[in-house]
Amino acid sequence: MDSTYEHTFIPLTTVSSGEGKEVNIDIYCYCIQFVNICLIGNPTSKTKTWFLVDAGMPHSADNIIRLAEDHFGAQTKPEGIILTHGHFDHVGAIEELLEHWQVPVYAHELEIPYLTGKANYPEGDATVNGGLISELSPLFPNHGINIANHVKMLPADGSVPGLPEWKWLHTPGHTPGHISLFREKDRSLIVGDAFVTVKQESLYRVILQTQEISGPPKYSTTEWEAAAESVKKLNDLRPSLAVTGHGTPMRGEELTSQLAYLVDNFEKVAQPEEGRFVH
Repeated sequence: MDSTYEHTFIPLTTVSSGEGKEVNIDIYCYCIQFVNICLIGNPTSKTKTWFLVDAGMPHSADNIIRLAEDHFGAQTKPEGIILTHGHFDHVGAIEELLEHWQVPVYAHELEIPYLTGKANYPEGDATVNGGLISELSPLFPNHGINIANHVKMLPADGSVPGLPEWKWLHTPGHTPGHISLFREKDRSLIVGDAFVTVKQESLYRVILQTQEISGPPKYSTTEWEAAAESVKKLNDLRPSLAVTGHGTPMRGEELTSQLAYLVDNFEKVAQPEEGRFVH
């Protein structure tokens, strides 16, 4: 492992709403209510260039702007925003952020209809087993947004504009155009919701942030065969660090063993027994 990154690693503890964790010198994970955003960029560098991954919950724009300025300095703005997907809890503040920053947004081709006002996601599925959040999921916003003037398609070669060390991977299942980000140099993985590290369906476990690798949130995942293949793809990368869209970051042997178990037992552990999208 590159020694530049090795000495910056710190133990990963629970990250609650309104708390952040520097999981690497240039990866900062911040929790907004029950979803994580990431800042990619080294705040000690001269340039202080950075990117935002996902845009959190609705009405969190001021919080995100304040976080960015605390981290990178006053009047800062990202080079761009990268979306793992377009569900409401990952794009909630993006329109307000774009009014403030005026930067490009990068997403997968198959996710762009949901980001340009042309498509809506299915309603949350309350029939999946799991807990109170599943039962409440039909009440969650499922409409697309329209940021057509800002959104750009990620390059087909897997590169990420402005982040030459990172690659994006198509990890569908949770949504058609879901992506994850991977850096080979230190095997860092920003997962999105392809898998998560908390049982997102259970309000009790979400409140406690009980850490355990789980599949994508059951109530909003529509293609389970694709979701299983995406988890296998990510496991094959042998990540040393995983920052997920929900739950606390995980690394090392715990990540390796739990992710392998999820792959081997995906239908039993991750896929609901019944539901609108279970075939």
